[in-house]
Amino acid sequence: MARKKIKDSGSQQAQKVSPASLGAKISQLKDFFEESKVEIKKVVWPSRKETVATSIAVVVFTVVVALFLGVVDLGLSQLISVILS
Repeated sequence: MARKKIKDSGSQQAQKVSPASLGAKISQLKDFFEESKVEIKKVVWPSRKETVATSIAVVVFTVVVALFLGVVDLGLSQLISVILS
């Protein structure tokens, strides 16, 4: 019974949107974006050189792992073929 009352009061509150609460929500949204702007200014972004170097490292590592997994897969495939034949 208590849950029903809570649901009913929630649906009634959702239907009632006063201009004052809308103004408050807009103000909160504006504050959020202002605070976000301040936080973005605190971020230390990597230089172009650092970005290129780490990107190359990721690509090289990905290729090495792909080759390793390919060789292991090929070896296990051949092993299974020998065992089953």
